Amino acid sequence: MLEPKNNDELPPIPPKRYFTIGEVGELCAVKPHVLRYWEAEFPQLKPTKRRGNRRYYQRQDVVLIRQIKSLLYEQGYTIGGARQKMSDNPDELAKTNVNSGEIKTLVRDLEKVIASL
Repeated sequence: MLEPKNNDELPPIPPKRYFTIGEVGELCAVKPHVLRYWEAEFPQLKPTKRRGNRRYYQRQDVVLIRQIKSLLYEQGYTIGGARQKMSDNPDELAKTNVNSGEIKTLVRDLEKVIASL
């Protein structure tokens, strides 16, 4: 879903369990108020809320936000169209999301391990 040219612009998702709304905004290049709006529009997006209604997103939430962003900003869907596309075939969307930055990092790490052997 995310085109390779646009995927390179987004930073890789770090191996953390939870992300704050500010961190997710930086990882997805979306402002926090947009993320809060998308929560109301996309039922799939449900971050964990803790003390003081602070939002904590998990890795799958970040991937979902990147998919939503791609549908809206790159593929030109409306909010309603993106919501329908995501509810029609959620499995297909998950299969097509490959973050080339993460793959490059993984390849580099594997090459370092091989070199040390």
